[in-house]
Amino acid sequence: MRIRSKHVLLLAAVSLVSRDAGLLAQKPGPKHINRAIELLGAGQPIYYTGSHSGTTGTFEQGVKDAQTYADYISYDMEHAPFDVKGLADYMRGLVKGGPTKSGHRTPAVIVNVPVNGLDEASVRANAWMFNQVLATGVHGVLLTHADDPGAVRAFVEAIRFPGQLAGVGQNGLKEGRRGVHGNATAAEIWGISQEEYLKKADAWPLNPEGELLLGLKLEDKYALKNADANLKIPGIAFAEWGPGDMALSLGAGRAGPTDPRMKDARATILAACKTNQKFFLNSMTVTDVVNMIKEGVMLGPASPEAAEIGRKHTKRELPW
Repeated sequence: MRIRSKHVLLLAAVSLVSRDAGLLAQKPGPKHINRAIELLGAGQPIYYTGSHSGTTGTFEQGVKDAQTYADYISYDMEHAPFDVKGLADYMRGLVKGGPTKSGHRTPAVIVNVPVNGLDEASVRANAWMFNQVLATGVHGVLLTHADDPGAVRAFVEAIRFPGQLAGVGQNGLKEGRRGVHGNATAAEIWGISQEEYLKKADAWPLNPEGELLLGLKLEDKYALKNADANLKIPGIAFAEWGPGDMALSLGAGRAGPTDPRMKDARATILAACKTNQKFFLNSMTVTDVVNMIKEGVMLGPASPEAAEIGRKHTKRELPW
């Protein structure tokens, strides 16, 4: 009886070990390459780090930043140097320093490209900048001074490959213009084949399987006037109101957010985002992050402390 009892206990222990191993093996991995998309798709606000002083474009800095507290990194090339090699080195460093605690290969990286969306011609003439930046394997792009719907259409078309047809024909959107060369380096950063990259390097949420986040900086009086029309263009995921440049454009100098003109501008762009189902970006601090989330802010620069408060408020489950 004792032998049989020990045998039964041994079988039970083996069964438990096998079951636990099976559960571990079945533990779901990231649903998206782009961590920011995964969180937004789950209704979670996201927090970024980065500044207009420029992110240091080195391999070593990328290794260090791979374990950032932030959900994505805002990489400035609008006012910092347009250094594509530095960006490429940085992306390789992120891969070396990854994966993130959430299991993503790298943090998401969204680049401010120095192409002003003054009109369609301006964007088309400078579309080569989008090609070069995307070839480094980044996860999104911001169009600065997005003033005109034609400029926004040209922007979306510039980052999409021909054959990515979701939204084509809506509000004048035409098929993509992006060239295929550069896929090899971008696919390597994402950890997928070039064929997979062709399918996934598309604008989300227009394409539910897409991995690129496209944003607009509606940061002057011209963009403000066209805010609703600009945000009707398919392919845009989010927008910000750029209070620094907006204040200058409205003649408010360095006026704060309490200035009536500034308050009206912010309210107009927030309303346009909600009407067109786009995510709204605004700065968040430890004192206002919860109220910002309640108002509808879904992206923004935030300190580690502010991000921690926001994540706990929304009961974030994804590790950070």
